[in-house]
Order: sequence, then C-alpha cells, then structure tokens
Amino acid sequence: MPEKDFEQIYNEYRNQTEQAAEITPADTSGKEQIVSVRKNDDGDIIAFKTASGRELDYVTALDEAKAGNIAHIDVFHKYGRDIIRSEPDGIKENNLDQLPEF
Repeated sequence: MPEKDFEQIYNEYRNQTEQAAEITPADTSGKEQIVSVRKNDDGDIIAFKTASGRELDYVTALDEAKAGNIAHIDVFHKYGRDIIRSEPDGIKENNLDQLPEF
C-alpha cells in the first residue's frame, strides 16, 4: 500500500478553499451584521446588537442565523445544543468574543 502524504493532501485542500474564497466572496447583501455583544457575569455571550441597531437575544439570533439572515455567522452543534460563532476567517478582531459590549 503506498504511503499517503498527509501534509500534501491537506495543503491541496487548503489551497482549493482559499481559491474558492477569492473567487466567490460571501454574499452579505440583505443580511444584518453583528457589531456588538452582551455578556453575562461568566463571560458568556447572551445577546447581540446588529448594525441596524436591533438587539437580539441568543435564541432569536440563533434562529435568524439558521435562516441565513445574519452575515459572517455560523451555527454548529456542540455540547448537545446549537451554538453561534463567527465564521472562521483568521481575523481575530471580528470574532464575536472580541466585539465591543453594549
């Protein structure tokens, strides 16, 4: 059995992803963007504020993110529930946890 070059395979995958991102930028037209967050005493994000000034509780933001109404947000399943997170783009400053609080 020929030995696989895992590093090469990963690099090819990553290059394809980067090229696709350059060719097809995300369509954010008509979608709201999160500009600030509210955290509880434990540092957990409990609410979001959009660029239009709307304040969304976590569940409402989760529903809107699932519907594709919020730009640059992903929903994934962890800890037995759905969770909101920023799209992984390598820019630390736009991570939800790094946004200003309202």
